Amino acid sequence: SCLQLGLERFHGVCILGFNSAEWFIADIGAILAGGFAVGIYTTNSPEACHYVAENCSANVVVVENHKQLQKILEIQHELPHLKAIIQYGEELKEKRPNLYSWSEFMDLGKDVPDTQLREIIASQKPNQCCTLIYTSGTTGQPKGVMLSHDNLTWTASAAGRFIMLTDAKEKQELVVSYLPLSHIAAQMSDIWSAMTFGVQVFFAQPDALKGTLVDTLREVRPTAFLGVPRVWEKMEEKMKSVGAKSSALRRKVASWAKGVGLQTNLKRMNGYSEVPVNFRLARHLVYKKVRKAIGLDRCTKCYTGAAPITRETLEFFLSLNIPVFELYGMSESSGPHTISLPHAFKLTSCGKEITGCRTLIHKPDGDGNGEICFSGRHIFMGYLNMEEKTKEAIDEDGWLHSGDLGKHDKDGFLYITGRIKELIITAGGENIPPVPIEDAVKDAVPIISNAMLVGDKAKFLAMLLTLKCNVDVETGEPGDDLTPEAIEYCQKLGSKARKVSEIVSSKDKAIYAAIQKGISAVNEGAVSNAQKVQKWVLLEKDFSLLGGELGPTMKLKRPVVAEKYKDQIAQFYADVDTPA
Repeated sequence: SCLQLGLERFHGVCILGFNSAEWFIADIGAILAGGFAVGIYTTNSPEACHYVAENCSANVVVVENHKQLQKILEIQHELPHLKAIIQYGEELKEKRPNLYSWSEFMDLGKDVPDTQLREIIASQKPNQCCTLIYTSGTTGQPKGVMLSHDNLTWTASAAGRFIMLTDAKEKQELVVSYLPLSHIAAQMSDIWSAMTFGVQVFFAQPDALKGTLVDTLREVRPTAFLGVPRVWEKMEEKMKSVGAKSSALRRKVASWAKGVGLQTNLKRMNGYSEVPVNFRLARHLVYKKVRKAIGLDRCTKCYTGAAPITRETLEFFLSLNIPVFELYGMSESSGPHTISLPHAFKLTSCGKEITGCRTLIHKPDGDGNGEICFSGRHIFMGYLNMEEKTKEAIDEDGWLHSGDLGKHDKDGFLYITGRIKELIITAGGENIPPVPIEDAVKDAVPIISNAMLVGDKAKFLAMLLTLKCNVDVETGEPGDDLTPEAIEYCQKLGSKARKVSEIVSSKDKAIYAAIQKGISAVNEGAVSNAQKVQKWVLLEKDFSLLGGELGPTMKLKRPVVAEKYKDQIAQFYADVDTPA
């Protein structure tokens, strides 16, 4: 059908919609027909869609529904290569030239002889590009990461073998597809690894991340599950709020079981293999029930990646005997590079290199921290039409520079310690990685949702803080009402606040004192004076995808936040004196 529409060699087929069988079919069809498969985030604005479609000279755009179609129609006149639009998720509301329903699209291919398709497939080579992943870079325009046939097939096979996915001929693995397929993580796990190992794929509801994911998990009971940190955090919050409502006895039993679970699993992590009696009892009373409640009772491979996850969340799940394994990589490495395994796992480490991949720590400092560089068959071809940017990413020796800072421990486990670009360099010349300090503050003050450290080129560090609030399920916009857990926290401190605005406008004494107390406690543990947080401010609204402060995988977009709240940041440094 793509060929019938006139798809030309190395031209894009853009796919804009939630995960579905049609998404997979359009993606693989585009590749076999000699084009590029190109996913576009459903949250993209019409302008952002235009950038991608034009950048890859798209001949065809596949959309899910009327809402996504409108974005393309708005920019259609600026896409000279565009030949057709296909809508798969709902019936067409209007007839237009070159606009097809899915069934009409499927019928187009009937008259194309198989020989024509076979010739095109035979002409393709393993080192030619077949897929573009647009990196949602936190700075500047997105770059089209060119992945070859070999990048995808080799990585799918190597990563699948590494985590010991079972071939369907022996035992059927099951996964739920819900993370955006325009992102490499979902595409590698849901399409390429799944195809390599014959994994059965179930599609979640489009509102999965707004709360229906757990229902789907309970229905499917997957054997492997990949969640970005925000997904694990949301599960943790939900489980804690349900737990808080149960009887005193139940809470006591759960608390005992969590203590046993954490201790046993930490020992297991350090090489002890014996399973104590109380652990067996806790498994029977608590862990099995918890797993069943969230649909993970058959899941032996729980993974997290794409953004940093806090130790607190990892320990929460570990205490319930659900080890969540961290993996690390980037679009430019076809997804994964290092992966934690049940028998090779350390809390807060991203694990070890997939067999066949190599890591170099570039220019390490005294502690062994340096830029993490990768090499292997998973390394991308380059950025589409951006030779300079490609040269910045891949050096003369073929090492891909990740932009991440990290180190290896004595056992060869990789730890990420920060991003080179997000390092704060104070006026005194101290290099400060912000994430550990931000995580510590969130840990110390449970009512805090997001924390962002500032202080680049400044005399001292300061912090922007947001509170945990309810989010509008439809739009994803953060509201003014505090979450039930946050309200409970306020009550414990003797505050009657139920809204963010009430706390901020009145500078609620109890809450402000609690935040200051938490930050002072974090400062107690600071490595040096330069690493202490001297001032902070509570913002009226939490960060969100909609507000632009977070990227598609819920990564903090620091430059955006710094620009959006520049007045508040300027206020920190308006007084000449450094606070005592």
